[in-house]
Formats: sequence, C-alpha cells, structure tokens
Amino acid sequence: MVVDTHVHVWEIDPPRYPIGPTAPNWTAMPDEPGTADELLAEMDACGVDWTVLVQTSWSTWDNGYIADSVARFPRRFVGHGLVDPLAPDNAATARYWVRDRGLAGFRFHPLYYPDQQVLLRPENGPLWEELEGLGAVVQFHMRAADAAQVAAVARRHRRLPLIVDHLGYPDLQAGMAPFQPVIDLAREPNIHLKLSDVAGRSREGFPYADVHPYLMALLAAFGAERTMWGTGYPGHHRARHQWPTLDQELRLVREGLPFLRSHERDQILGGTAAALWSLR
Repeated sequence: MVVDTHVHVWEIDPPRYPIGPTAPNWTAMPDEPGTADELLAEMDACGVDWTVLVQTSWSTWDNGYIADSVARFPRRFVGHGLVDPLAPDNAATARYWVRDRGLAGFRFHPLYYPDQQVLLRPENGPLWEELEGLGAVVQFHMRAADAAQVAAVARRHRRLPLIVDHLGYPDLQAGMAPFQPVIDLAREPNIHLKLSDVAGRSREGFPYADVHPYLMALLAAFGAERTMWGTGYPGHHRARHQWPTLDQELRLVREGLPFLRSHERDQILGGTAAALWSLR
C-alpha cells in the first residue's frame, strides 16, 4: 500500500468554499483551484492508494471542501482540517468536523505564532482533551523552536497521535545542533515524523544529499515505524509551487535514499500511515 500523507487541495467557489487567510500576516491567495479530482487522477497514474487531504492556510477555517472530498471518495481520501487555536469554542468546532463531517484529524501551525506558545494556552485544554477523546490524529507545521510545545502536548495526552510535518524544517545553514529539539521529540512514543518537503530544504538537486544527514538522524531516532511519506500539491500545482512531481517524490524514497532498507521504504511509503489511520 502507498499512502501520501500530505496533499493540499482547494476549490474556489465562494460562498460554498470560501478563500481567505487563516494565519497571521498571510497574504498569498490562489488564482485557480487545485481539486481533489485532479489529485485522484494523479494518484491513479502513479499507483498511490490513499492520500491525506490537508486544509490549506488560504481556505479559511471552513474545512468544507476537504470534508466533501472525503465523503465523495471515502476509500481514497482521509481528511485533516484546521481549527483556530485562538477561538474560544474550538473544542466544539473540532467535535463537529470529526463527528458530523467525517474528518480524521487536524493540522496546527505553531510557527505562525512566534510570540506565544499557542498550543499551550490554558484556554486550549478542552481542545486537546476533545481531540484525544475523538481519536483524532494531529499534525504540526513547526520548527525546532516549537518543539517544547509539541512535547508538552504529547506528554499530557499519551493516547493522541501527533505528527511533525516536513521534517520539522531543518535549517542546513544553522547546522544540526539547533535542530536537536526536533530529533528529541522521538522520545515521546506518540509523536511521528513526516518525511516530506525534502527538496524544499535542500540546496542541491535530486536526491538532495545535503539533507541526508538530517534524514538519517531523524530516522535513527523515530525509526521507520513512526515515519511516513508525504508530498504537497495536486497535479500541475506541484511545479507552480516549485515542488517535485509525484513520480519524483516516489522515486526519492524508492531510489534516492540509499541508507533505507527495503522494508523501511515500504513502511515509510504506506505501512506507518495505514496503521495510524486504519487504512485497508
């Protein structure tokens, strides 16, 4: 089984599917849709069985398009939405999107709130309790500076599966030492790692060998059984956002990381995700 655990899809059809920022100081907006149908055709062409759809930062806090896409293709898509970490009613909002609209989890962006520990606001206590009770999966768009928040959530909510997106954004110019807090998150058994946006971290071409030391350190800490593969955008939007094609993303794991064993490749490309989201 091959599972892509990270693709953004969106529709521009207001008011049904509104477009607008969710992050402080967000300015980028799409000029064309990137649809689930386009992604599904690409998945079929490349042999991807399942994809986790992740709400974009420009699609407002309304996760309707993600939820509707999962409802249309329940054997191909899993949905992860956004919940406002500053909203007073966010626990009830999370419950609605899971119980009533079929989402499996949510993404949070602590890196968008550099002046506060947004995940650990006392007001968000009920949110984390609700997410754990719902059996949700939670992913974090984060950097090393946010690792302490994520570790605290992990320790308080041991039954809540958590994921570090995009390798935790290692900064190759800064070196390994400042990145150590991300590697140390592997000490918490409910935290997983997403092997994604490798090309975006690199200053080289395929197979992005300058990122390999960070990948090896992360894999040594998390193991393949807690590591999953993810990409970014559907179809032609990959090139527009300067991401590799889906074929190239698959090739990276299958051919471009010589330190991986065959069973580790299979685990990263699908086994970890299948277990986490109970996919068959």
